[in-house]
Amino acid sequence: MRTVLLQSSGRPGSTAGNLEVLDEAAGRAAATGAGLLVTSELFLTGYAIGDDVAVLAEPADGDSADAVAEIAGRHGLAVAYGYPERAGETVHNSVQLISADGTRLANYRKTHLFGCFERDHFAPGDQPVVQAELDGVTVGLMICYDVEFPENVRAHALAGTDLLLVPTAQMHPFQFVAESVVPVRAFENQMYVAYVNRVGQEGEFEFVGLSTLAAPDGTARARAGRGEELVVADADPAFLAASREANPYLTDRRPGLYGSLV
Repeated sequence: MRTVLLQSSGRPGSTAGNLEVLDEAAGRAAATGAGLLVTSELFLTGYAIGDDVAVLAEPADGDSADAVAEIAGRHGLAVAYGYPERAGETVHNSVQLISADGTRLANYRKTHLFGCFERDHFAPGDQPVVQAELDGVTVGLMICYDVEFPENVRAHALAGTDLLLVPTAQMHPFQFVAESVVPVRAFENQMYVAYVNRVGQEGEFEFVGLSTLAAPDGTARARAGRGEELVVADADPAFLAASREANPYLTDRRPGLYGSLV
């Protein structure tokens, strides 16, 4: 599956502006033959927008979801986008996957909130593994800090995730996560990991870019720099199957020894 990573902070504070950025990027992604476009964390509204998070939050089936579905359908590719999700009086940091025909396939709420800003503005989700089938590929959803917990990613591996999508807002000085942790997660769990970051300064945060599609052999099939960028890479099911055959981490596990972890 040709996957495009939209490394961008969009237009913080402007949902309409970010939908325009998404539409333009979807057109460029479709021109490469891509079947999937993935944005950064909270792309729809911006990350460092303070209390406006609650003001701009929308339900998973809200107007912006309809707008993204229209974009996906018009350009003929699936879209995974980060946004603040309103569920009654609660706001979650979420990512939603919409298919090329505009169907809402999956919605995931970030389970591990990072720092005071997120804990002050969001409630954590409680469902660790959220998946959908996309063109024969089992796609899993996760957000930023979640991928830094090996148990989270291993749960996806055991559930059969082939391609893990991780919209992120990775900031300085933690760029080693993009450079080192993410490729290791892909290798030790035998999956592809699409890690899609924001860029530049937003409020007190400096986002470092370095978005990557990491492969099950632990290599970065494509990696962005520090600026706005559209990254194109392929997640190859045949290579994944061969890599899993050669690297039997999951079959060599001894779960009986790991009880102390929980």
